[in-house]
Amino acid sequence: MVQSVRKAVFPVAGLGTRFLPATKSIPKEIMSLVDRPLIQYAIDEAREAGITEFIFVTSRGKSALEDYFDDAPVLERKLRDDNKTDLLNALSCTEMDSGAIAYVRQKEALGLGHAVWCARRLIGDEPFAVLLPDDVISGEKSCLKQMVEAYESTGGNMVAAMEVPQEQTSSYGVLDVQDDMGSIVSVKNMVEKPDAASAPSNLAVIGRYILTPKVLQNLSSFERGAGGEIQLTDAIAKEANGEGVYGFRFRGERYDCGSKIGFLKATVAFGLSRPDLQDEFSTFLYDLMATSKAAE
Repeated sequence: MVQSVRKAVFPVAGLGTRFLPATKSIPKEIMSLVDRPLIQYAIDEAREAGITEFIFVTSRGKSALEDYFDDAPVLERKLRDDNKTDLLNALSCTEMDSGAIAYVRQKEALGLGHAVWCARRLIGDEPFAVLLPDDVISGEKSCLKQMVEAYESTGGNMVAAMEVPQEQTSSYGVLDVQDDMGSIVSVKNMVEKPDAASAPSNLAVIGRYILTPKVLQNLSSFERGAGGEIQLTDAIAKEANGEGVYGFRFRGERYDCGSKIGFLKATVAFGLSRPDLQDEFSTFLYDLMATSKAAE
């Protein structure tokens, strides 16, 4: 029986330069899809998967993240006095038990692998999840919950994976598949940002991971990989012949909210999925497209 996954790491130390000037004053993870920030979607997904301990790897300028998950007594009292129960209830998703969230600093941007390594003392000697808030995944069952259920039968290390066009493989970590079993594939190697012509497959790693403590030991060597950074992919790949590495084809739609176009697509998709917004929003989009076509 594999050990349950209770802890999750959220690497949120990046500067979010692709969203300047907005991210000059607010962390990218606080930018909202409709009325929830990116980090809330990641936290909700982790909670659904059974995560009870949340580790944020931050940097200078990320205090808004800490404030977001703290109590807001003045705001809550005002909503209560005004009998705005719906709004008060909407804040419930931001509530975290005392001690449930821990924060560690990544003082130098040395790569995703280094960010995860910074949380090693809080992770300890147990399996853990990693969620990248830039990747927002919608589905009937959350991506990480699907992975936790699959992990119970495989153990080892597991990464979320999806097929991408061959020409886009140079933007991802890519799996070298040993055995394709459908939703789960066993992995013999992982290559970070390979040339499209030499990529071992088009099965790309997406920002959800379940990892063993051995990966943290591998990261401790501070080995530099693609882009001169300490790559999490490289540390995981070393376990292909050890505790095992598996790719998991999740069921759901992934939005790359680390890019402007991905963020816009997610905003439209999540807006249309909201019963309180979809009718008016879909009418607006239809009229906008009709006006655009008429102007051509």
